[in-house]
Amino acid sequence: MAEDNSKWLPSLQAALGLDAVSIDPDVLHAFSHDETEDVHILPQVVCRPSSTEEVSAVLRIAHEFGVPVTPAAARTGLSGGAIPVQGGISLSMERLNRILSIDEANFQAVVEPGVINQVFHEACKEKGLFYPPDPSSWGTSTLGGNVAYNAGGPKAVKYGVTSAYVLNLQVVLPNGEILWTGANTLKNSTGYNLTQLFVGSEGTLGVITQIVLRLIPYPKVHFTLLAPFASAEMACAAVARVFQAGVTPSGLEFMERDAIDWTLKYVDGVSIPTGPDIAAHLLMEVDGFDEEAVLKEAETMAAVVEEAGALEVLFAQSASERDALWKLRRRVGEAVKSHSIYKEEDTVVPRAKLPDLLRAVKRIGADYGFQSVCYGHAGDGNLHVNIVKGDMSDSDWSGPRLQAGIRELFTEVVAMGGTISGEHGIGLVQKPYLDIAFSDTAMDLQKQIKALFDPRGIMNPGKIFL
Repeated sequence: MAEDNSKWLPSLQAALGLDAVSIDPDVLHAFSHDETEDVHILPQVVCRPSSTEEVSAVLRIAHEFGVPVTPAAARTGLSGGAIPVQGGISLSMERLNRILSIDEANFQAVVEPGVINQVFHEACKEKGLFYPPDPSSWGTSTLGGNVAYNAGGPKAVKYGVTSAYVLNLQVVLPNGEILWTGANTLKNSTGYNLTQLFVGSEGTLGVITQIVLRLIPYPKVHFTLLAPFASAEMACAAVARVFQAGVTPSGLEFMERDAIDWTLKYVDGVSIPTGPDIAAHLLMEVDGFDEEAVLKEAETMAAVVEEAGALEVLFAQSASERDALWKLRRRVGEAVKSHSIYKEEDTVVPRAKLPDLLRAVKRIGADYGFQSVCYGHAGDGNLHVNIVKGDMSDSDWSGPRLQAGIRELFTEVVAMGGTISGEHGIGLVQKPYLDIAFSDTAMDLQKQIKALFDPRGIMNPGKIFL
């Protein structure tokens, strides 16, 4: 960490202007953390560029002086990716927040990275177009962060994650060079796929300044169902049966009882069945353009989960009821965090393995003495395992025993054919476990890629790789 900023701070101020370069303690504190546990590390400077050229200027200066640069925007991440662990510059992308174009003829859009996901979603919807990736933080998270972490969300089960919609990227390399990674076309087999290399790279290879996104027609019909189960494992087992029946839901979410109870206390205006015989819920949705066909899918899905042991399946009777159910699901993470300090492990397995994963989570929790609250995108096998601190002592919470329990959980996940992060990334908090997912050869190749793009090691240092 470069403690003395006197050699490079004046250059930043000259390049961006005094209003875009801050050393105010309150601003530094705001950029010292994201939504990851309780980790705070102060940057030395926060820069707020307003253009690709200004981003380039910041990186040229940082490259010259060897100053660490940590890209940041909404700071809603859950793996510590926006935390400036080596100080230096926190590079806020919040001023690059324009929707540059929505091309209705080609079903494409060009956006800057600071555009909020929900704002973009609604702008597309007004034109009859659909951008499906919708992480739970869609009301605050930005498209640049979504691309950097390959965000998913409830719609990923049918429509895919962010990478399925990124056609081209304008990026600034660590030395300040500006390039486009691909082409604004649906097909591209010209050379290595640099675009997809940057998707999910967590700000370690460069800074994204423009994004070209693919869009699709907005579905006109939605049916939303809520299925309660007396057993959480039974709910997980029902997931694969939905797909085996030929239905591809546009959302299929799992919430176990604690997650529901805590969220109902946290969110006003939502009521769902929570009797003593209910241990979990599946929130399910189908969508499309033909009301009769979509209704038939919804009825099939209801019949399948009832055969799999669901109690009375409830249909949302109005758009407001549907919105209330999705509001409940989207606020689970906030509710858990308000209840207790927690560690969120973003496990993902083949969907038919979900019951095995849930059993492993509860067994390992019992063995290592931790409580877990589970929910997630069951339709694509993505289970968020929230380990809550509760009454655990600080030494137990931060000690080797809990770390060993997490390592055992991830080892089980990989043995099931899964991996240790489905959509939250590796960042700071998961990097000690990366060896579980990758061989030495795979790790070495990725480190070589990092070194090729960033030979001075200034881009988001301390993340992904030890």
